[in-house]
Amino acid sequence: MAAPRTLKGRAREVARRLADEYPAACALVHDDPLQLLVATILSAQCTDERVNQVTPGLFRKYRTAADYGEADPAELEEEIRPTGFFRNKTRSLIGMGQALDQRFGGEVPSAMEDLVTVPGVGRKTANVVRSVGMGRPGLPVDTHVGRIARRLGLTTATDPVKVEHELGAMLPPEEWGDFSLRTILHGRQVCQARVPKCGECVLNDLCPSARLPQRPGPGPSRRRAR
Repeated sequence: MAAPRTLKGRAREVARRLADEYPAACALVHDDPLQLLVATILSAQCTDERVNQVTPGLFRKYRTAADYGEADPAELEEEIRPTGFFRNKTRSLIGMGQALDQRFGGEVPSAMEDLVTVPGVGRKTANVVRSVGMGRPGLPVDTHVGRIARRLGLTTATDPVKVEHELGAMLPPEEWGDFSLRTILHGRQVCQARVPKCGECVLNDLCPSARLPQRPGPGPSRRRAR
């Protein structure tokens, strides 16, 4: 198969291959936008698997935004301790619950400008909630997405918002969220920061940064002895 000739073509081929490699884009188990928001906050510096071990009990106990806003900090800290950074995350969850309850009628707002005003919610988290939890366009950019996009030559930008806009211009809006989450999975499992596993990568023939073993060249010529 001939390599795509344009950046847009390369981006769309990357998206296609990642979809084949990672059919389930979002690994965080949730039933609604509030649960996804909580799980995404907990996923900072933590594996999705560990978050999924903690959230079933959490979701049974805290069912509404007000439940989080009124939570006892010491109890909540213990419940989310396995996810790490539990004190900061507890403050974020309580602040998130209070903000949603007091300013948004207990619902997770869909507008980006509203979401990013909620404690614990940055642009990446907002895009995850919008794209996965609400079916709206959103392209979360974290260190994995930025790194892989630069390695693939899809962008030279280091600012996450610039990366988001440049990638978004190459892909259909309905694919933004899944593309980003699959790229994050790929970054964790294959295209790692220090030692990328280029030999195992489904994108290595598209990637100008691929570190593949070089075939040995011809040895030094020898004159036939006379």
